Amino acid sequence: MERLVIDHVGHFGDGVAAAGDANIYVPYTLGGESIDVLPSPGHPDRRVLANIVTPSPERIEPFCPHFGTCGGCAIQHWKMDAYRAWKRQLVVDTLTHNGIDCDVGELIDAHGTGRRRMVLHARVSPQGVLRVGFAAAGRHEIIAIDHCPILDPALHDAINAANDIAEALAPASKPLDIQVTAADNGLDVDVRGSGPLSAQLLSKISKLAERHNLARLTRHGELVIMRSPPVVHVGKAQLILPPGGFMQPTVAGEEILAAQVTARCKGAKHIADLFCGIGPFALRLAEKFRVSAFDSDEPAIAALNNAVKQTQGLKPLKAQARDLFRRPLMAQELRDYDCVVYDPPRHGALAQSQQLAASKVALVVAVSCNPATFARDARILIDGGYKIDCVTGVDQFRHTPHVEVVARFKR
Repeated sequence: MERLVIDHVGHFGDGVAAAGDANIYVPYTLGGESIDVLPSPGHPDRRVLANIVTPSPERIEPFCPHFGTCGGCAIQHWKMDAYRAWKRQLVVDTLTHNGIDCDVGELIDAHGTGRRRMVLHARVSPQGVLRVGFAAAGRHEIIAIDHCPILDPALHDAINAANDIAEALAPASKPLDIQVTAADNGLDVDVRGSGPLSAQLLSKISKLAERHNLARLTRHGELVIMRSPPVVHVGKAQLILPPGGFMQPTVAGEEILAAQVTARCKGAKHIADLFCGIGPFALRLAEKFRVSAFDSDEPAIAALNNAVKQTQGLKPLKAQARDLFRRPLMAQELRDYDCVVYDPPRHGALAQSQQLAASKVALVVAVSCNPATFARDARILIDGGYKIDCVTGVDQFRHTPHVEVVARFKR
């Protein structure tokens, strides 16, 4: 047994204790706490919390019984005001590390009614026991769960549905990953890892779909059962989700990010929405601006274009499939736009940022789910002549170290 004093909470949500010239990381601890720890096999810079000797006055009781075993949440044990200050500081520290000096606004909470999509894992143990749940914290193990309090109420039956699907497919399948999304008219489920489905299994799955109000079930994106096309409302539009498609994790998060983006586009006439996905920004922007949208996900682009055709009251909106990592919009092509909005995946948009820096686009609005790659790309824009104004953090991933940011760059 080893005793440590935690100095602060690090960027991944673990407590950090100094050990000579190195740091020791201990999950589920807070700054100022004196703790007893055990070794973490295979991780010389990590420890396992054994006992809290002196708790922080900011410590609270976690609200979920699975916290500490399930790897989904890193922080439920910290008072909300301290947690929010820490998460905002993550953005400040990342920008400072990259030499970016700008205002950072107050963190906006975007948890809303909770997460509307999740991926559950189903595995059969060597002893033949089926477990359906989330990956364990720091271990190759599945923690079976019967409920998750951070989910949107629309997913209230999703875990039961996933259990029944896994039980039906387990005898004929490898390990399963079951993605469940709450559409407006039921659950949209995509199963990955199953083998071909026999007629007997199809009949069984069809009954499960009725029982659990599944709008659609797909396997590796291929249609298995559709009781009704899964739809979501995006601004004025009603959009049919592509199988296994990406959505913002919370309804509130999508609405808040879109409002932040729209406000920053004031004065624009023709906007390029890059990495547009199914169009959570493009469809709302098109209520006020002319929009051209681009993304490499062809099913998402098809869904967006179909939604545009069915929606009245939008300004011209054209969506095009294009791999912006391999074929970013070049500086010459960007001459057609007076504003660019971009929201890339976690690894950022290096090539596209370089082309923006070489362009004459007057206004760039950047959204990112990774402050580190945002700061890298922002540095490119600033070095190319843009000035950054206030950065705003948005917290869709409450109880985790993940934070999204929105910022505007002007020439």
